[in-house]
Amino acid sequence: MPRRTIQEFRAERAKGQERLLDHDHLGLKRFLRLDSAAYEDGALDGRTKELLGLVASAVLRCNDCIDYHLEQCVKAGYSREQLVDALNVAMIVGGSIVIPHARHAMLSIDELFAEKAANEGSGSSSAG
Repeated sequence: MPRRTIQEFRAERAKGQERLLDHDHLGLKRFLRLDSAAYEDGALDGRTKELLGLVASAVLRCNDCIDYHLEQCVKAGYSREQLVDALNVAMIVGGSIVIPHARHAMLSIDELFAEKAANEGSGSSSAG
């Protein structure tokens, strides 16, 4: 199966999210709000929680989740080196089965930082 680009991931996620919300299901809405609230500042700041989300996503082997949290981590200002260090923790916790997902993450990191550099070069801070 060919790998989706970050842009393709964003488009598919947005379309799927719209379809979820189209159903106006109270349980779905409550869960989505709970998910959002989990990453808001609390005893831990939201930035740290995004990094935790990245590690958990890698351990759980969810590439869509990895891409989402990588995007949030890059927006929050984490460096490439910090993200790689977090992925190391995920591999230690999750074992060798996490390796393919770490490979996926590395390709996504490359895309996100290339996009960030292009946006900074053009004077735009929007990641699309």
